Amino acid sequence: MSRPQDEMAEEGEEVFRNLTEVKKSQIVMPCHANHRQELSVGQLLKWMDSTACLSAERHAGCPCVTASVDDIHFEHTIGVGQVVNIKAKVNRAFNTSMEVGIVVNCEDLFSDSHWRVCQAFATFVTQRTTGGKVQLRPLVPRTQEEQVEHSLAAERRRMRLVHADIMKDLLTNRCMSEQKQAMRLKELSKAVPAERTQVESVELVLPPHANHQVNTFGGQIMAWMENVATIAASRLCNAHPTLRSIDMFHFRGPSQVGDRLVLKAIVNNAFKNSMEVGVCAEAYQGEEPLRHINSAFMIFEVCDRDGKPCTLPKIQPEPLEGRRRYQEAIARKKIRLDRKYIISCKQTEVPLSVPWDLSNQVYLSYNNVSALKMLAARNNWVLNSEKNKVSLYTLEQKQVLSFKIEFEADVPAERAFMVLSDLSKRVEWDPNYERCELIHRVDDDDFLYRVVTPSICQGMVQDFILLASRRPPCDSGDPYVIALRSVTLPTHPPTEGYNRGEVLCDNSYPASPEVLPYISTDIAGLSSSFYGTFCTCNKCKLYFKFSRE
Repeated sequence: MSRPQDEMAEEGEEVFRNLTEVKKSQIVMPCHANHRQELSVGQLLKWMDSTACLSAERHAGCPCVTASVDDIHFEHTIGVGQVVNIKAKVNRAFNTSMEVGIVVNCEDLFSDSHWRVCQAFATFVTQRTTGGKVQLRPLVPRTQEEQVEHSLAAERRRMRLVHADIMKDLLTNRCMSEQKQAMRLKELSKAVPAERTQVESVELVLPPHANHQVNTFGGQIMAWMENVATIAASRLCNAHPTLRSIDMFHFRGPSQVGDRLVLKAIVNNAFKNSMEVGVCAEAYQGEEPLRHINSAFMIFEVCDRDGKPCTLPKIQPEPLEGRRRYQEAIARKKIRLDRKYIISCKQTEVPLSVPWDLSNQVYLSYNNVSALKMLAARNNWVLNSEKNKVSLYTLEQKQVLSFKIEFEADVPAERAFMVLSDLSKRVEWDPNYERCELIHRVDDDDFLYRVVTPSICQGMVQDFILLASRRPPCDSGDPYVIALRSVTLPTHPPTEGYNRGEVLCDNSYPASPEVLPYISTDIAGLSSSFYGTFCTCNKCKLYFKFSRE
């Protein structure tokens, strides 16, 4: 596969290319399109899955199958005659699984314009013909971008592993509070009965639907699921809906050539401009019982000629299971919006005062750690001053001025990590911590604190509500991470006598725009007070980020 000209090196210059990178370019033909002459999402999912599978197999050196796919948000559609460009590469290999990043772009050959369609992260596992798992060799990142993705892949995996349990707990708790809303639907005489949207279809898995190990392509199963989900959504709105997003899902078991796949879909709930469709795929051969292969939740919209979302009719859920699905859909919508907003936003776009609760904890934690890792990985830090082996760097971008201070000491990194990550003992050695109160222990690695800091420039004493996320390395190539960011808690509102400060991205001590005059007085010479604080640490790398007024 050839590389674009902008990736070509000048003569004699060596350019690194990730050996797991796979590219696919395809012109959208009428046979790939729906009634609107747009590429069907099912076809796109098949292309994405096959490209990602080839990338995974390049690294593993053996057949691979799709284990799960993270949330996919489709930002734009692709028309007939336009080109789909898909790029997939392995971000990180764990013991027996690997994360593959997938980026889909669209190219218009006539206007020479390009735009992003979607981005996805899929997990693949190896498969031997003799059974058993293959121990994967580590993937060594080379470029700055690869190093960031390699580091973030560990955090995404962490979020992936707890996703199912967290969703189950949240849905159980939140559904009880939403029960009254579900009961009100009895009063809606014009609501569409949910059973009217129910769809069931059977597909026979043939050799073209499977890989060289006769396992059904995950993308093919997703395409069939998208088909029945679209029919269910159409029955509610009596129009042609557009698939906007697919929630994270896991393949629970394999499917092979000869299987009969039973696909079921129903609209769980309809909101003002969107609807959630639940889809289930089960397989069987002969007289054997059904095997659960996969379940997914797909979000559809109906747009008018101007591309604006239309108002959808209400839905009357079925008794018992239908009411449960209806209530859970309400909870999932809230969780989905929180997750999409927190994870997809750039760090500078996420508001400082994000409310913390159980529904967004795992995503706030991911954003907290990933923001610090991406900030630290930037290669355009400028060294402003250096004193006694303590270096001060700055980074200016848009309306944000960031600081990075580095120094080293002859102390084991694990010991330094334990000292720095225990904020409750920070007051014993850090003069910037006057008082620290542990509000809530979320889990072994995430904590909520209230921190009080001394007044600066004779101002009011400040306090902060902080989410502290600490991460030991997954392997020898990973750093120790201690990330802090501000959150809000209804149980801890601003207190009289304290100026409530906020931290956007930090892994040392909190600060606010009011400290900028204090820092700028000696930014070229590294003040002795800063240096004195650093000397109290054993070994660390400190990163600060302040909003500039």
